[in-house]
Amino acid sequence: MRPTKADLEAARDRVIPDVLPAHNEPLRVLFCGINPGLYSGATGHHFARPGNRFWPALHKSGFTDRLLSPDEQDLLPAFGLGITNLAPRTTARADELTDEELREGGERLLKLVERYQPTYLAVAGVTAYRTAFGKPRTQIGPQPEKIGPSNLRVLPNPSGLNASWTLDKLAAEFARLRTTAELRTP
Repeated sequence: MRPTKADLEAARDRVIPDVLPAHNEPLRVLFCGINPGLYSGATGHHFARPGNRFWPALHKSGFTDRLLSPDEQDLLPAFGLGITNLAPRTTARADELTDEELREGGERLLKLVERYQPTYLAVAGVTAYRTAFGKPRTQIGPQPEKIGPSNLRVLPNPSGLNASWTLDKLAAEFARLRTTAELRTP
């Protein structure tokens, strides 16, 4: 059932738990969004808004053997995947976040990466990454530096509002990460 306008407004400032494997299970790629939108806050699922291309790009790129829906996010650890966000609180738009929130999110992300040690950290949102880590010239793609012990790749934001990145272009960028991470669809 789709959330109502009242559900969406009530979801403001909620926090959605990260999707992570048990501490002793491998984490090959940790996907990091900017922050959950109100639709995600209302449903409790990451990248849940219809029109968000995260789940289709994940499947089309070969990370999963079928298209998962947001309410199946808990299946991701079986694929060696996880999800977190730079800023944990839900907002209607990412531009509602302050630069300070993004920088604090970068510090929190570093601690999370040090704890779970994913092989790759994939940050979906180049502008937010630039702010969070003070790297104003960062471009989409693999990065020369690591975040803690993890290789770093910056991905385009999969939001439907990011019209310059079609699903096919997003899936191709995700596929380059999958190939680099040497992940095979189970």
